[in-house]
Amino acid sequence: MPPSKSPPTFFETVNIHFEKAAALTDFPRGLLDQIKACNAVYAVQFPIRTERGYEVISGWRVQHSHHRLPVKGGIRYAPEVNEDEVKALAALMTYKCAVVDVPFGGAKGGVKVDTRKYSAQELEQITRRYTAELIKKNFIGPGVDVPAPDYGTGPREMAWIADTYSAFNPGQIDALACVTGKPVTQGGIRGRIEATGRGVHFGLREACDQAEDMKALGLSRGLEGKRLVIQGLGNVGYHTAKFCQEGGCVVIAVAERDGAIFCSKGLDVEAVARHLKETGSILNFPGAKNLLPTSAALELECDILIPAALENQLTGENAARIQAKIVGEGANGPTTAEAEKILLEKGVLIIPDIYLNAGGVTVSYFEWVKNLSHVRFGRVGKRYEEAALDRMLTAIEKATGRLFSEEERRRIARGADETDLVNSGLEETMIGAYHQIRDLWKRDARTQDLRTAAFLNTINKIARSYLELGIFP
Repeated sequence: MPPSKSPPTFFETVNIHFEKAAALTDFPRGLLDQIKACNAVYAVQFPIRTERGYEVISGWRVQHSHHRLPVKGGIRYAPEVNEDEVKALAALMTYKCAVVDVPFGGAKGGVKVDTRKYSAQELEQITRRYTAELIKKNFIGPGVDVPAPDYGTGPREMAWIADTYSAFNPGQIDALACVTGKPVTQGGIRGRIEATGRGVHFGLREACDQAEDMKALGLSRGLEGKRLVIQGLGNVGYHTAKFCQEGGCVVIAVAERDGAIFCSKGLDVEAVARHLKETGSILNFPGAKNLLPTSAALELECDILIPAALENQLTGENAARIQAKIVGEGANGPTTAEAEKILLEKGVLIIPDIYLNAGGVTVSYFEWVKNLSHVRFGRVGKRYEEAALDRMLTAIEKATGRLFSEEERRRIARGADETDLVNSGLEETMIGAYHQIRDLWKRDARTQDLRTAAFLNTINKIARSYLELGIFP
């Protein structure tokens, strides 16, 4: 009896999606192979000294595409991270940047550690040594490769990376642009922490605003009243749930590693997050029913399901039991190719990861621009804008005889600060990108789903870039 065929790896799954879209193009096979291939893969092992003795840490940095420089992508700290996963995530970064017209190639990093088993001092040693290894091979730099946070990392680790890079490059004026997702006090940008979740909200809101598409699903237009299930209450999941709830969604279930909670009337996301922080678990939340195993939440009847944790959550095994009408991919690669086929046959609208969770890299781009320009967004024009608006209000008062109250003047004649500009830029990006891929989806009958349309969109952009660049030498 022949051995059963193993399921495709994460990177192979990404390439399955790529090939589905590539088949709709006329580009030469060699060009498509170049777009698909990882341009550089760096694997490193380095020692650290802990209270338990010496340990050898494994890490990777993958630069998927050099059609735009610098390349861009987060660094993941996880005990199960491996080279295939990092290659897949780097490829998704290439396509994600192209979808939202951010001028970066794709990259990703991974360090094989369980952060719960190391002290803050040990994690700092690991981060700084990993950064030094990247510096030695020219795998980090403002114009070369710009990391960011991912699963298991955050502003703290990004500050350590920036400081280490600056120590190796004294006097480099743009050194802070070597990494994004930093604390605001270390050159970060306001709005970056919540950017991915806010972007997911903007993307879902835009998708649900299309009356024709909602009618086909048997849903009303808009987010108001839609029942939402979210998997993962980390940074992305929490902010996605928070903004969607503020936008009118009813969050009926939240799933975490140790289980899920359900309440048909809706959960208070802020209260659930406080419960998680205080008790270490979302289980036993007052007024909610515990669900075990945690994957049971994915199969609840709902309007919108948002997997916002890790990859390969919707598979060929559970896809037939998924009852959601919309799947919004807050995580990277949460749906396998086999699961996607089943869901599409059921008429589920899948909003793909390479579009929906691109809010993080979009605002990272803004941070990178801020670091290179050395000025806070809004600092130059805020007061000028306020003065101009105030003069306009004064002119209206003279023309109408109606005086504005002080509160009205403050509210109307308010210049945009950094947070306003970042959120506005993110909203514009997510709305524009959605209509690019939706128009492709609706215009070409061969493009049968949003993911294929998104990949087709990215292939067209990246191929054009390669063709214009030519080949050296």
